Amino acid sequence: MEFRLPTIRVTKKFNFEMAHALTGHDGPCKNIHGHSYFLFITISGKPINDSTDPKNGMVMDFSDLKKIVHENIVQHFDHALVLNESDKTKIGLDEKANRIIYVPFAPTCEMLLGYFQHILLEKIPKHLKLHTIRLDETASSFAEWHADDNL
Repeated sequence: MEFRLPTIRVTKKFNFEMAHALTGHDGPCKNIHGHSYFLFITISGKPINDSTDPKNGMVMDFSDLKKIVHENIVQHFDHALVLNESDKTKIGLDEKANRIIYVPFAPTCEMLLGYFQHILLEKIPKHLKLHTIRLDETASSFAEWHADDNL
């Protein structure tokens, strides 16, 4: 029987602290507040099958995935306040004393997730597939993006 390399999914978990406000929201989330976010990145591919490659047997080295996610997401969003760019003049904050990121959308869990997938699709090696991204906003609430839902 011939052994065929299976497609494998690998996941790495990240966490960061971030504040946001959903101005115009009809609940308490309209106020500036923060969350301890957990971000799960799942990629899929075939393990490397080359005994001369130092990554032999891996779909992707977890440290390589960590570097991509830290450099492109975690370092930017950790301990930042994220606001819709339309709120620049509505909320009076000293931008020199605060780390504020303005985005062109309401910074909901769902929209942040979509933004993260956009960033990662450009950074994940082309021979691999960004399969799933999950962003936990609270212990009981999360959003997920699946590649299969976006074909």
